[in-house]
Amino acid sequence: MTEEIPYLAAPELAAFKDRMETKVAHWIRRWDGREPLRAGIVGVPLSKPSLSVSGASAAPAAVRAAFKSFTTYSLDYGVDLQDMAVRDLGDIRMHATDMAECRRRIEASLRALYAAQPGIVPVVIGGDHSISLPSVAAFAGRYPGKRIGIVHFDAHHDVRNFEDGGVTNGTPFRGILESGLAEGRNVAQIGIRGFMNAKPYHDYVLEKGVAVFSARDVRRAGIGPALDQALAIACDGTEAVYVSFDVDVIDQAYAPGCPAVGTGGLDPWDAMDALHRLGASPQVAGIDFVCMDPTVDVRNVTSRLAVQFMLSFLAGLAVRSLPDPRV
Repeated sequence: MTEEIPYLAAPELAAFKDRMETKVAHWIRRWDGREPLRAGIVGVPLSKPSLSVSGASAAPAAVRAAFKSFTTYSLDYGVDLQDMAVRDLGDIRMHATDMAECRRRIEASLRALYAAQPGIVPVVIGGDHSISLPSVAAFAGRYPGKRIGIVHFDAHHDVRNFEDGGVTNGTPFRGILESGLAEGRNVAQIGIRGFMNAKPYHDYVLEKGVAVFSARDVRRAGIGPALDQALAIACDGTEAVYVSFDVDVIDQAYAPGCPAVGTGGLDPWDAMDALHRLGASPQVAGIDFVCMDPTVDVRNVTSRLAVQFMLSFLAGLAVRSLPDPRV
């Protein structure tokens, strides 16, 4: 019995623990399959459809490993998350070779989750951006006969043609638009960068009615005006809003562990403030974080940044969850 040996703790408890501090790793426990949840972490370890060599399938594990580096309290947003029901639901098992089957499993698993937990806000951790198409398909299925809106953070439009490469991490928003999961007039893209997209694809999203706020727009006017307009667009006549956050929207100086890094991106505070506000927005009912590659990261900087982004979103959700003091 280890308790009979002074100072010897079980392996999972051997790290230093302060009784006054709650780490995210201790707060986000494994879901028991029954507890009603406000939000749930779902890993989707898929990166074989990536156009570039990518280890993004390792991201869910890397993000979870980084939980031990963070506490549940945010002095920036004035909230402690430890009493909010957020649990880790685990990973959706991928097929080793059949990418269509992987997409089918993602959609089927999330549809079943929504049926079991109708009020849950999923926090989906990819994987590359190809996971967003089946994730959005399942999300749209929560609202039959209703429209959904999307706020999409990315350096890229992700509307490549299917003829040259099939379904990849470069095609999710073409798939979303062409399948009618969301109408272009309810989709806003934030952080799109110059010299990272082809003109025909920029023309395509504009023809579909998508609103585009470039990284330069954000740099010049701030994240607030872009997000104001993006939310208004995504919420206009829709039942709910889905957020898709490709971490390569962040400048490579802050997020080196992405398959498609580049300069001129958003800075972390742009993203954290935007995600906090989105978390606090009642219309937002789901989010994914994609395109982190731990195999090329530097000291887990990008994985840790993703945890900060996730926590900023959940801090907003916690504010939304507070009872109205006027009632």
